[in-house]
Amino acid sequence: MADQDTYLIDGSNRRWFLKQSSALTGFFLMPPLLAKSAQPEPPMDASANKRSITLKINRKTYKLDVEPRETLLDLMRERLDLTGTKKGCDHGQCGACTVHVDGRQANACLMLAVMHQNQEITTIEGLAPSKSQLHPLQAAFVKHDGYQCGFCTPGQIMSGVAVLRQGHAGSVDEIREWMSGNICRCGAYSGIVDAIESVQKEGKTV
Repeated sequence: MADQDTYLIDGSNRRWFLKQSSALTGFFLMPPLLAKSAQPEPPMDASANKRSITLKINRKTYKLDVEPRETLLDLMRERLDLTGTKKGCDHGQCGACTVHVDGRQANACLMLAVMHQNQEITTIEGLAPSKSQLHPLQAAFVKHDGYQCGFCTPGQIMSGVAVLRQGHAGSVDEIREWMSGNICRCGAYSGIVDAIESVQKEGKTV
């Protein structure tokens, strides 16, 4: 019986010793950890990550310092005042930000500016031959009521011009298929298709 009591006392003492040792170890490790976490993080220098690039937009050359994550859409709207290209869903699903890159339509919200150096970029501002003359498809949109609120109109026109240039406007069904990436919340689809079809039938140069 005495041996059993001694065993219990020794076991209790051992557990107490381990608890105290753990507590002391944690106490001595705590100050440097707290001191480290209390140190303020150095401020991030955004300019350190910028890259110097050259963009060709609407027949003009721009030399810019951009962040690697900056999209072409944000750069054009916020820094170059080219606000005709609209920011809609910002996920490449509505087509409001459609521009031409080397003659082909593309969603500017999905493109990083640093990836398009020296490519020919055209926005709705650079589509018409002059400030006093509309592009044929712009004129057709006016004639056939191809817009209502006008928010999606720049993207619709840019896609429509690409469809005409690429030879995908042979029929109403073909036009609808190739324009399906551009959404019109107002539902002016019939006017949009009529405008594209009229330019195609009249054989106008786009």
